[in-house]
Amino acid sequence: MAGKLYIVPTPIGNLEDITLRAVRILKEVDAILAEDTRQSQKLLAHLGISKPLIAYHKFNERKSEENLIQRIKSGQTLALVSDGGTPVVSDPGHVIIQSCLTEGIAVECLPGATAFVPALVNSGLNAESFVFEGFLPHKKGRETQLKRIAIEPRTIILYESPYRIVKLLEEIIKFCGENRKVSLSRELSKFYEETVRGTAKEALDHFKIKEPKGEFVVVIEGASKYQTLLEE
Repeated sequence: MAGKLYIVPTPIGNLEDITLRAVRILKEVDAILAEDTRQSQKLLAHLGISKPLIAYHKFNERKSEENLIQRIKSGQTLALVSDGGTPVVSDPGHVIIQSCLTEGIAVECLPGATAFVPALVNSGLNAESFVFEGFLPHKKGRETQLKRIAIEPRTIILYESPYRIVKLLEEIIKFCGENRKVSLSRELSKFYEETVRGTAKEALDHFKIKEPKGEFVVVIEGASKYQTLLEE
């Protein structure tokens, strides 16, 4: 009988943010596919779980695909985890999920932690209609995407590293205007969690003085109807 692939969200910082069901699944599966085995081993040790870990990341997902599918077909159950949050959301996992579905293998995704939801809710911006863009491309296509963001009427959510956050804010000012409202959250659920809200210029001034640290979730106010019409 064929096995199964579980997609298991893990804490983005605070280790208490894992569901009882996720703990049970991690205890029951035959092996765990981990984006970074060292990081996942810390979580498993905290939970008192001992399971084989298989490295599964963007550099080997194609190469390991066939072997993993055969393991599941042979009856094994595998769990896929990322370094933190829900796998596939700006993390590896799409390849193995697509392969499982093509082969008729059951895939089950558990609900759980993901960084952009608390950042969006905490931003105070419109959460009824939004678009998630993940990480913008570093070079090719970046300006095109920023121009599209500038006229997007829905709230926009991006991920960004601390090394590029100042550049991103400068680009938001260039394409969206210095008065566009933004909310930047970092170190979510951790001791040094911080959210900076205000205009793009106010946020830029803040991080020109205070060194950016940690991964950021950037929430950008949607364009007004007037701004959208100007571009049209």
